[in-house]
Amino acid sequence: MHPDTPYEITTARPLPTGHMAHGLGWERSPMLPEELPPGVQVVTLPSGIRTLAYTKQPTASEPFTAVPSAQPIPAWAKTTALLAPTVGGGIAAASVGLSYAAPGLIAMSHALWAAAALLVAAAVAVPLILRGGRRSTGPAQITQHITATGLFGKASGTINHH
Repeated sequence: MHPDTPYEITTARPLPTGHMAHGLGWERSPMLPEELPPGVQVVTLPSGIRTLAYTKQPTASEPFTAVPSAQPIPAWAKTTALLAPTVGGGIAAASVGLSYAAPGLIAMSHALWAAAALLVAAAVAVPLILRGGRRSTGPAQITQHITATGLFGKASGTINHH
């Protein structure tokens, strides 16, 4: 068994006639080795159960390597690795700055609400002051006289302000 392979590859051997492979994971007699399709072998799993599995045998052109060869680190991974602490440091600096600026921001918020209240008060007070400066002689009276001839005739009229 190879150290990196979690199973043991064995070849199927026929059992004596009439015997069952109890305790080995087989419910009936295993297939004969010549009945197995190419690339299929009987394997023993770590739990001890024997089963059929597709296996790949290393060829001469493709030797078995236990350790994959080291791959170069992609440029995007390097960039991301360099940006992560920079972004984290920026967030930390912004947090510290906001903690120092919080009292001033609260005071500025109160000042803005006071300015908004002043604008509303001015919008209400200015028309009242301007209206109070005029003399009131009572409501204005407007008289209209309109005359027309026929159902679809042209209408004419006069407007009199009193």
